[in-house]
Amino acid sequence: MSIITISRGSYSMGVIVAEQVAQRLGYSIISRDLLLDASDRFHIPEIRLIRAIHDAPSILERFSHSKQAYLAYIRAALAERASGGNVVYHGLAGHILLKNIEGVLKVRITADMNYRAAREAEREGISVDEARSILEKDDQQRRRWTKSLHGVDPWDSSLYDLAIRIDHFKVDDAVEFICRAVESERFRETKKSLQMINDLALACKVKAEIVDEFPTLGVTCQYGNIIVYTKDKSHGSKLHKHLEAVRGKFSGIYNLEIHSAAVFPPEAV
Repeated sequence: MSIITISRGSYSMGVIVAEQVAQRLGYSIISRDLLLDASDRFHIPEIRLIRAIHDAPSILERFSHSKQAYLAYIRAALAERASGGNVVYHGLAGHILLKNIEGVLKVRITADMNYRAAREAEREGISVDEARSILEKDDQQRRRWTKSLHGVDPWDSSLYDLAIRIDHFKVDDAVEFICRAVESERFRETKKSLQMINDLALACKVKAEIVDEFPTLGVTCQYGNIIVYTKDKSHGSKLHKHLEAVRGKFSGIYNLEIHSAAVFPPEAV
């Protein structure tokens, strides 16, 4: 089982690289269909998920679901799809959503702004200056969104295992780099990595089921043992009742506890 996440800016050839890597390795590819999966499963119009991801963070204030709810839905869909392994994901912050899972190859595709602007200008039939303005605005929104949701800067190289300047290499070169990297010992499936992704998928499912009613909770899972963390002791019996219903909905939950904690563990979803 191997999982590859590819982060990219607009018009940096990231989509093409992701598709070719998946084709060469025989992996499944996940992108926009992840939104459709989350939209269908949680009965949310897809346009709301798209706008919540690509628009400024304040857009969420107009919707009935909080940003934590949207994040929980998308993360639940991604974790479940990724738990089968052999996938390439390009899209919403996969390197962050799966950051605590061993064996995930996190790739960043970058390109010089002049290179990106020239491609955008040619594609849209506009001037290079107009294209640059559009891309700078898009970059700013993506950066604000990632910082708002995850508290990190997507330009931070420490978030990735491999960063490729696509304007310095051909697409075929980038594909070769990624395919060679994922074959290394570090990114091969182990019992531990498989258990970690399955535990994450289960924790995300639980979080997605309760996040509407309790948006400030944290959830962890280890070997099927679920712990729900809350800072609000008044949740009490209401939360317990919801969790008992969740326990009956999903297989693989061996134990379920509620902990009051001032600080959630870093692995909590």
